[in-house]
Amino acid sequence: MPLSDALKLAEERGVDLIEISPNTVPPIAKLMEYGKFLYAESKKERAAKAKSKTTETKNIQVKIGTGEHDLDLKARKASEWLREGHRVKIELFLIGRSKYMDFNFLKERMERVLHLISEEYKIAEAPKKGPKGLIVVIEKK
Repeated sequence: MPLSDALKLAEERGVDLIEISPNTVPPIAKLMEYGKFLYAESKKERAAKAKSKTTETKNIQVKIGTGEHDLDLKARKASEWLREGHRVKIELFLIGRSKYMDFNFLKERMERVLHLISEEYKIAEAPKKGPKGLIVVIEKK
């Protein structure tokens, strides 16, 4: 219907003409009260926001000489965070001469921690050298 006819009809009924989809051909419009329209839109946004879940990146720091029991505790905490849906950044903290050790040896040390994690995970960022040591980021599958 032409714009002028739609405006006349809206004025007769005492409501507003609201353009819903301006990009379609022809544009789609509705006859309704603008206040009700805004309320319905805000309600939809609130519902979508309530359903969305924010994820954090949790950090675990391990050193080369960390004992098995401590590694087990840290792996349990990482599993718990993965279950909650968070990403986990595991950092093999290197000090002194250990910074210059063979990369494969450091990766093997990182694997010790990864094998202890009970939750299913995938590696989001492969092991790489960072400023403080070796870093790997994992997330839930």
